[in-house]
Amino acid sequence: MHVQAKAQLNSLRMSPQKVRLLSDLVRGLSVSDALRQLSFSQKHAARPLKKLVESARANAVHNHSLKKETLKIETIFVNEGSVLKRWMPRAMGRATPIRKRTSHITLILSGDVDEKLAKEMNANLTHVKNQDQDIEVV
Repeated sequence: MHVQAKAQLNSLRMSPQKVRLLSDLVRGLSVSDALRQLSFSQKHAARPLKKLVESARANAVHNHSLKKETLKIETIFVNEGSVLKRWMPRAMGRATPIRKRTSHITLILSGDVDEKLAKEMNANLTHVKNQDQDIEVV
């Protein structure tokens, strides 16, 4: 069964144009290949993007019981966030605007479900629910 897991990074203080250079590089790769690419990249956007991929992988394994080996970057897109407007003083009393841009990154991984881990998680959930029902509040 094919399932998707999602992770988001909002308000990264980096221009979307610069982040898109790396997101285009890793789109469609397996998670292990993407992490390898990002760890050797010289771009400043590589570090937060690598953390986002690791977070999405952790979400996929923990929340959706997906196999680490089958995870692949299905979708990654970078949207523009809010813009911080600042001013730079110039000659003759003038001022020019500075636009400090932010980025919102959304990452969706897809992979196959680990049936053994999924059954284990379901068993734990039902056990916890049964314990909650057995407790009486006086």
